[in-house]
Amino acid sequence: MGSPTRGRRKARRRGISRRDFLRGAGGSALALSAAALAACGAGGGGGDDGSGVNPFQHGIASGDPLPDAIIFWTRATPTAGESIPVNLQVYADPQLKQKIGSSKQTASAERDWTIKIDFNGLSPSTTYYYQFEARGFKSAVGRTRTAPEANAVVDRLRIAVVSCASLAHGLFNVYGALAKRADLDVVLHLGDYIYEYGSGEYGTAREYQPANEIASLSDYRTRHAQYKQDANLQELHRQNPFITVWDDHETANDSYRDGAENHQGDEDEPDWFLRKANGQKAYDEWMPIRLPTPGDTNRIFRELAYGRLVDLVMLDTRLYARSLQCELQAQLTCPDDTTRSLAGAEQLDWLESRLKTSTAKWKLIGQQVMFGQLKIAGTPELIAAGGVYLNMDQWDGYRADRNRVFDLIENNGISNAVVLTGDIHSSWAMDLSRDPNNLLVYRPGLGPIETAGSLAVEFVAPSVTSPGLDQLAPIQDVIRLLNPHMKYVDLSKHGYVLLDITDERCQGEWWYVDTIATDSLTEAFGTAWQAADGKNYLAAGAQSTPRADAPAFAG
Repeated sequence: MGSPTRGRRKARRRGISRRDFLRGAGGSALALSAAALAACGAGGGGGDDGSGVNPFQHGIASGDPLPDAIIFWTRATPTAGESIPVNLQVYADPQLKQKIGSSKQTASAERDWTIKIDFNGLSPSTTYYYQFEARGFKSAVGRTRTAPEANAVVDRLRIAVVSCASLAHGLFNVYGALAKRADLDVVLHLGDYIYEYGSGEYGTAREYQPANEIASLSDYRTRHAQYKQDANLQELHRQNPFITVWDDHETANDSYRDGAENHQGDEDEPDWFLRKANGQKAYDEWMPIRLPTPGDTNRIFRELAYGRLVDLVMLDTRLYARSLQCELQAQLTCPDDTTRSLAGAEQLDWLESRLKTSTAKWKLIGQQVMFGQLKIAGTPELIAAGGVYLNMDQWDGYRADRNRVFDLIENNGISNAVVLTGDIHSSWAMDLSRDPNNLLVYRPGLGPIETAGSLAVEFVAPSVTSPGLDQLAPIQDVIRLLNPHMKYVDLSKHGYVLLDITDERCQGEWWYVDTIATDSLTEAFGTAWQAADGKNYLAAGAQSTPRADAPAFAG
């Protein structure tokens, strides 16, 4: 999300596009180097092939925890296109003395020498340590954690939520600050893990590899490889499992099922469906994700569970079934068109079945774009309709789908639903109501009076580096007042949301770094908002305390 109009393109206009909406302050003009390769791995002498080149140049990672299995990932960089046998060792202790098991896989050109092992036979709610070996070298040691078993009583979960990391806009200090937290159960990445632009097209803080806008499979692989060489991102992956979904920039800005704003079929771009497939294949290769249907890189919506406390459903509101975005001026009719969809009937049917059968206390919905309404005043006609929607790329532009989700929640008495969102490069906490500008539908609580008409809540994570709405920051309180369901808005800071979840409440905390222009892991608490069990609306919270029994970091 959020990118400039490129001179050689004639981009479609949807009124205020996401790109224009988010043209906040650009990244620092500092020339920032990529992470040193020395940070990518450790140990080992000269390689078996005599090259002496450590193959673990892109770090290690784990993801999609189950009670008895987890995905382990790395890449074994070749010296001359050769296939490379890779061994994985899994341990119960950080000293690597208590070996649990091992697995072998061969890295080859077919998957760009990436390794992804779905390691089974693990114990639930358990921290493990792991290491890869290839060509006589050992990788750095990683740490990961399995999910609780299905019926387990879970006292507390700590989940970090991140999104939107434009390498060209600054340093990934947010990732580095998060990596210092020892007590995270998992990191939830809601997309825009990479960006597709060429150097200088959107941000100038760091140069991209390749320098051109990426479109081919080789391009996408190279861009993922560059991101995986960032030291802060490597460390966060090394210490914590990830659960991920893509947004638009893993393919192209403002993408949908059949195209993208940043794809006009120029001579240097392939057919859209080939380009989309290239981005999806590279994503599957380079991310520690478990495809719900093996071999189908187009489908990533899936469910993960954390005992009786949390069911997490991950949606794809971007590439799987999304219809072309509405023009802003057609917002009175286009978004209500039931022939258009953001998620698609198949995925909405799946979401309905997951929420209706969930017995977990909290139902988390991880997805890409803002669910709650975002309006300002406008023409008399639009004021009569409740104001002007600002962004047709989010659920505001697909109101028929949003109404179906509201129907699902309300008609089935589903409580404790929490929508988790990225994409918009800014921080928001809000109640979710069918019509928050209508006092007959939504009545915010004042003092001891409880809020009425809120069916769920939403936490929107700020960006890692991507520019927000700095120019609108002076009026962010006005925006909040025009949208009474919004409890908190910050339009400029970079950071993450920390979810602290118990049986009694689901709390979102906003944490911010002090800079993305220079190396710094300094962070500060911003605010906290929480939904109490059964209330389905937000109230002010307080900074939580770290878990006292956090497992040891990987050394």
